[in-house]
Amino acid sequence: MARRFHFPPRKSILIRMKSPKESSLDRKLLDAATGEARRAAEMLIADEEVQALQEYANTVSIRRLNFNDHGPVHMRKVALNALRMLDLLAAGGVKPSLEADGAGTMDDSGVAVLMAAFLHDVGMSVGRQNHEQNSAILAGPIIARMLKALYPAEVARRIAIQCVALEGIEGHMATQRIHSMEAGLILVADGCDMEKGRSRIPMMLSVEPRVGDIHQYSAAAISRVTIEPGEHRPIRIDILMDESVGFFQVEEVLLQKVNMSPVKPHIELYAAVEGQPPRRYLG
Repeated sequence: MARRFHFPPRKSILIRMKSPKESSLDRKLLDAATGEARRAAEMLIADEEVQALQEYANTVSIRRLNFNDHGPVHMRKVALNALRMLDLLAAGGVKPSLEADGAGTMDDSGVAVLMAAFLHDVGMSVGRQNHEQNSAILAGPIIARMLKALYPAEVARRIAIQCVALEGIEGHMATQRIHSMEAGLILVADGCDMEKGRSRIPMMLSVEPRVGDIHQYSAAAISRVTIEPGEHRPIRIDILMDESVGFFQVEEVLLQKVNMSPVKPHIELYAAVEGQPPRRYLG
């Protein structure tokens, strides 16, 4: 008679506790989002699959590749930046593409922007090369699942939001032309997450120079990024830095993304070393 083996259910030994920073950003996101975007934020924050993808993306980025933060904190910051700029565009009378096309509402654009920002770097869990395409592959089923819960009887609306969100994810590296305002916001919002805290962990772990260190050191020079209403355009971005090496981050990362974004005509961009007159890039 064959012996039967009975194994008890395997218990997870990896219970991830959110950092205080991540929890703080969750609260800010819930405060910033309204309507369906608020419901989308609640779903994204609570989803175990999203959390696992974000966490592993950061593990690969920092520990394996020695890049800066591409995990839960970064993706939440990008989401906050994007929602802030979406609100500023609306206040300035600029319609996002879903509304302008008659395919959705301002609220739907908030959902698309939030989902794209929250998932744009999950492809780093596979690797750096083509990570934006891998992000779209991994995020697609998650977005579809959540949109079906948010808009159960509105197939056309779901498809429009999903397509715009995926455009934002695939286009966030400024390697391909994008056309929607929502996707353009992801480009700029991603580039604006450049404050020194983002490069802190890889710089602590690094013991010798590696490819990509200039990005870490230039980001480490950025002390503050603010997004406020502009004087002549809806959005004003101000970057303050401790050292001039921070201009590399502005010119080689942020400005490259702004130049590829459909939102560019609505942005004022300034950068300055502490105590010196600012450089005006746009506006």
